[in-house]
Amino acid sequence: MKMNLPNKLTMFRVILIPFFVIFLLYPVVPYSNYIAAAIFIVASLTDLADGKIARKYDLVTNFGKFMDPLADKLLVCSAMICLIETGQLAAWIVVIIISREFIISGFRLVASDNGVVIAASYWGKFKTTFQMLMIIVLILDIDMQIFRILGVLLTYVALALTVISLVDYVIKNKQILKEQK
Repeated sequence: MKMNLPNKLTMFRVILIPFFVIFLLYPVVPYSNYIAAAIFIVASLTDLADGKIARKYDLVTNFGKFMDPLADKLLVCSAMICLIETGQLAAWIVVIIISREFIISGFRLVASDNGVVIAASYWGKFKTTFQMLMIIVLILDIDMQIFRILGVLLTYVALALTVISLVDYVIKNKQILKEQK
C-alpha cells in the first residue's frame, strides 16, 4: 500500500512515541525532558499538519480516518501516563481523560456500524489543544512559580474541557445509541 503524506505524518507521530517516552522517563542525556518536550511538540504539529493537508488536497483515506485519532490518543495518553510516573499529574485526572476517550471511541464505533461518521467538535479540539499545552508545560517542569501555576491552571482547564466535550458529544449524538440496526 502506498501512503500519502498525511498518512506518513500520522505514522511518524506513532513512531515518535517510544522515543518521547524514553527521553521523558529515563534521563539518558542531560535535559532529557527538553528533548521529550521537543519530540512531543513535533508530534503534536504533525497532528495539525496531517489533517490540514489531507483536507486541502483531498487526501482523506479510511486509513487516515482510523489512524489519525488513534495516533493522537496514543501520544496524549502515553504522555499523561508518563506524567503520573514522574509525579506531575494525578492518576484520577488521567483516568477521567482516558475514560472520555474510550467513551467517545465507543460512540464512534456504534455510529460507524450504523453508517454514521461523527466529526470532531470544537469542544473536542479545544480539549486536545489544552491537553497538549498542559503536557508541554508539565514536561518542561520549569522551576518558576508562574510555570507551576500555569501547569495547574492548564491541567484543570484541560480536565474541564474533557468533561464538557464529553457531555456535548453525548447530548449531540445520543440518538446513535437509540438507532441500532
